[in-house]
Amino acid sequence: MNISKTSLGRSFSHSILKSFSRSRLFSKGSMWIWPIAGTILLLILGFLVRSVVEESARQTVANTLQTILDADVAALEIWLEREESLAEVMAEEPRVQKLTAELVALNQQKSDDREALLQSKTLVELRQEFESELEHLNYLDIGLISLQGRILASSRDEPIGRGDLPIQKSALEAVRQGKATVTRPFESVFVRKDATGELKAGLPTMMALAPVKDADGKPIAALSLLIRPEVNFTRILSVARAGSSGETYAFDKEGAMLSQSRFDDDLKMIGLIPDRADAQSILNVQIRDPQVNMTEGKRPELRLAERPLTRMAASAVQGEAGIDANGYRDYRGVPVVGAWVWLPEYEFGVASEMDVAEAFRPLYLLRYSFWSLFALLAVGAIVIFIFTIIVARKEQETRRAVIKAKQLGQYALEEKLGEGGMGVVYRGQHAMLRRPTAIKLLNIEKTTDETVSRFEREVQLTSQLNHPNTIAIYDYGRTPEGVFYYAMELLDGINLDDLVKQYGPQPESRVIHLLKQVAGSLAEAHQLGVVHRDVKPANIFLTHRGGVYDFIKLLDFGLVKAVDGREQASLTSTNSMAGTPMYLSPEGINHPDAVDGRSDLYALGAVAYYLLTGTTVFDGESVIEICMKHVQEQPQSLSERLGKPVSADLEQIVMQCLAKDPAQRPQTAGEVILELSKCDSDGQWSILDARQWWEQKSQGQATLIQSGIQAKTSTSSVADATLIVNLSQDE
Repeated sequence: MNISKTSLGRSFSHSILKSFSRSRLFSKGSMWIWPIAGTILLLILGFLVRSVVEESARQTVANTLQTILDADVAALEIWLEREESLAEVMAEEPRVQKLTAELVALNQQKSDDREALLQSKTLVELRQEFESELEHLNYLDIGLISLQGRILASSRDEPIGRGDLPIQKSALEAVRQGKATVTRPFESVFVRKDATGELKAGLPTMMALAPVKDADGKPIAALSLLIRPEVNFTRILSVARAGSSGETYAFDKEGAMLSQSRFDDDLKMIGLIPDRADAQSILNVQIRDPQVNMTEGKRPELRLAERPLTRMAASAVQGEAGIDANGYRDYRGVPVVGAWVWLPEYEFGVASEMDVAEAFRPLYLLRYSFWSLFALLAVGAIVIFIFTIIVARKEQETRRAVIKAKQLGQYALEEKLGEGGMGVVYRGQHAMLRRPTAIKLLNIEKTTDETVSRFEREVQLTSQLNHPNTIAIYDYGRTPEGVFYYAMELLDGINLDDLVKQYGPQPESRVIHLLKQVAGSLAEAHQLGVVHRDVKPANIFLTHRGGVYDFIKLLDFGLVKAVDGREQASLTSTNSMAGTPMYLSPEGINHPDAVDGRSDLYALGAVAYYLLTGTTVFDGESVIEICMKHVQEQPQSLSERLGKPVSADLEQIVMQCLAKDPAQRPQTAGEVILELSKCDSDGQWSILDARQWWEQKSQGQATLIQSGIQAKTSTSSVADATLIVNLSQDE
């Protein structure tokens, strides 16, 4: 049978955790734990609900943005197709085709002669042809552009002959391929009237282009319709929007805004566009991340050209469509959510965005409500906790007052005799019987469900044992104030641990006499199906009863285990060691949940070893080291340890009890009694020897035992005839 430090450490750790879990903190009586547990549970549920609600809210916002974007883009595409169709219809007019062919021929003949184009009769006829369309269709201008980009016809003279229009090359390439298209907005190089009627250059302009073909169907020029972007293009993108902060806008690959923003006045306030009456966002705002929220008065550290495109724009210019409902900074630095798409045919993107603060306002309200509720519950839990502490202290004060009053039911308390890990023992008397009694009280500070259950179990199991060598229980009760106690016989004498410490190793005959009594008590317990599990010298009391000296009383059944009982499962935890390491059996260390009566016999052998040699079977610097020796090492023989011979028959019985394998030990306590009775030294310790020992050792003591009534003795100066009471040796 082997054991490792790891397994021992795990066993001790488990035992510590088990003890902690059964402490006052988690007692059923500690009602304050439930509000705190409820608060923690609510917090966990709140986070789960918050996660679900946030995901649902993000999905809803994403769906809304996508719907708005799809609607705006669909309307925009319809309008673009309409403009292309109008340009195509005009370009397919026979007279327009004839006049265009003449101008193209003239341009080829006199490519550098602008005056030739201006004085051409064909130009006059084309202007007359376009005059009615200009009046009815509300275009800025209708003209002709050569496939090389030179303006051949216009309603004004200024553009004629110019070849520096800032339109994208892809638009003219589409015309060369026989397709109609619409350019993205660009700054006009010519002066024209703005919305107020003033003549200005650099105003935003768009063109619908359609190929004018010759008789063979080959494109020879482009018919152009000049469009005001703010009239239809921007208006279409601003019809549908999300909330008060939402906007839909277009932008090119460089990040320039191609449509009018809804928030020009705000953009002027934060400095993104000049603070002038005629300033506008179209073509003047860059969709770049300032990396700070400019609406809060913060200023970017990077110059405009050095700023990166926004998360949305960077994705769109790569030709990607997407949705971001988690949030990113827009060109103002404001956290927004958005959806976007890239229109490769027209080389610009369209985005629909909304401020995060507005998009998730309902979610924030829910979050604030949850945290407010949680805070109230936490405050309530704290108040209940404080109230419970106050009540608990009041209860303890009441219990102390009961003890101070020296009255527990029918029992009058006298002096305090001692204190153990779980209980305090007083000397007392029954009010009517006047019988001296030891009253054991459950420690007030350690009153928990687990300690009460263990306290009750100790009483119940001990009271079932009737053997004369087992401590007798008289009564058990609980006062109205919650003080648990039980009354037991008052013993005068000394425990075997103190016996050896004060008087050294004991004679073989006396040891046999004492062991047979202990074995008799264990035999009854084992027959009832219980295991003591803490047999040790300190729990074996030597006294005299009714004139019989060297009378044994086995104490402290607080760790007793019902072999066939399952009701103790919650009190004696599986895989946790119970007992005192110096006297633990190997199986009590390795498999504490599987011990039986033979484990008590191992402890009995260790007690015998201690009585005969004055030393424990194994010693060590730590509990783990001692336990490992119990499991792995063979004990030194009694004769070798004592330094002198020990009777072979007695040594054989003791060493047999200390066998590592339970099957190699005596199988019952009765068998131990039988084997001890066969020893040569059995019966040599007579009643007279015992009486003489007690009388000799009682002489000269400051405190004597007379007529079964003990005077007060200092427990710190225990000598030969000291009053010892049954204390739980829990520590």
